[in-house]
Amino acid sequence: MSNRLNKQREAELEPKRMTFAKDKITVLGLEITYEDSNKFTFIYNDQAVTFFPYSGWHSGKGIKDGRGIHKLLKQLY
Repeated sequence: MSNRLNKQREAELEPKRMTFAKDKITVLGLEITYEDSNKFTFIYNDQAVTFFPYSGWHSGKGIKDGRGIHKLLKQLY
């Protein structure tokens, strides 16, 4: 079974990853404009960026789409 399909693992890790990612984004002075149980959106250079904490996927205008919170943070610094 792939890790992506392991719902128990996802339910355990997603809240921790969500908290970690939101903390890192807000420390940079960026405002989270939308949040639900599996993603959040923030504004960077007047453009919406969406981040999915469990998978690490990030996408939006003004950034290079990719996977991983640390890769996203490097783009935002």
